[in-house]
Amino acid sequence: MSGTTTKTGAHRGALIGAVFLMATSAIGPGFITQTTDFTVRLGAAFAFVIVLSVLIDIAVQLNVWRIIGVSGMRAQDLGNAVLPGLGYVIAALVVFGGLVFNIANVSGTALGLDAMVGMDAKLGGGLSALLAIGIFLSKRAGVAMDRIVVVLGVLMIGLTCYVAVVSSPPVGEALKQAMLPDRVDFLAVTTLIGGTVGGYITYAGAHRLVDAGVTGPERIVEVSRGSVLSLLVTGVMRAVLFLAVLGVVAAGATLGSGNPTAEAFQHAAGEIGLRLFGLIMWAAAITSVVGAAYTSVSFVVTFSPALQRARSWLVVGFIALSTVVFLLLDQAPTTLLVLAGALNGLILPVGFGVLLWVAARRSDLLGGYRYPRWLLVIGVLAWLLSLYFGVNSLSAMGQLWQ
Repeated sequence: MSGTTTKTGAHRGALIGAVFLMATSAIGPGFITQTTDFTVRLGAAFAFVIVLSVLIDIAVQLNVWRIIGVSGMRAQDLGNAVLPGLGYVIAALVVFGGLVFNIANVSGTALGLDAMVGMDAKLGGGLSALLAIGIFLSKRAGVAMDRIVVVLGVLMIGLTCYVAVVSSPPVGEALKQAMLPDRVDFLAVTTLIGGTVGGYITYAGAHRLVDAGVTGPERIVEVSRGSVLSLLVTGVMRAVLFLAVLGVVAAGATLGSGNPTAEAFQHAAGEIGLRLFGLIMWAAAITSVVGAAYTSVSFVVTFSPALQRARSWLVVGFIALSTVVFLLLDQAPTTLLVLAGALNGLILPVGFGVLLWVAARRSDLLGGYRYPRWLLVIGVLAWLLSLYFGVNSLSAMGQLWQ
């Protein structure tokens, strides 16, 4: 009995860890910077973009978690089963996007430590990367990762809620704009989708469940609940951060610095607000460094036993490479963070399309499981929307570098 209880507890811990791994991977420095940037540009109308992106995100993650969870196979392996070589293409796209995101994540740790304690950007990024590497070099890396992302995820949301209350945002206007917006920005929608379920983030939670053995048709209820919970956590964080910044903007403050979120938090809560921003940004960034490295490497380790044995060192190398590029790259962090979300929004339709094909045409890969038609329909609609928004954002992405 105790063995069964221990196993159940381990599965529950892995499920909670998967929820927060996906959520904290999404709630990275890009997430924070994007939310601030688009709140400044769109004002209360950004509420509609948040609602639309959350609905699309839920449709995507319900399908991704269920398909991977039932099959017990990672996305790249499903891709190769559908068409030999396709899994390698998906892996290459995700790893490349994950690297772009992780460079941005390391820069986010630097922004956070600068705001929190005034630490030099390169020193802060380097020390944070070493901490992330230490997590994966520990003997129980999986358990350590699960616990760290849960604790820091809860901390981020709690602190942001405090700033949202202090900034006194116009909640009524935000609710009105959520239903009837004055304008809709294609780049904002695509960037939010890309920053929440684009690239490696799409698979972070589901791949964690495969690694933990929480798979099979008998786990559908747990897997589906986990996918929705992870996006609710992400949605709550997006909403309270939006309200925190909106309160500052609505009060007439001009956020024109290279670190607009820090400026917004300082306007809302003074010096304490600035330090809180630093802590939130650092926590968001370090958990995203962990999530990006872990998930990106999960896309290559199944290609050979040698890669599987070297998994921890591949993760360490991924973080080290991201850090070196960050130290050498001469690019404004805010621009890099927004670009990362937009890039991953363009990657999303490729891998997601393959998974939907498995659900529709390859029940053999799902062990004969009859995939719900209603879920497949909303998945296809979400895929078409992500494709449409991705095409529309191509021209707008060039503006980020001007």
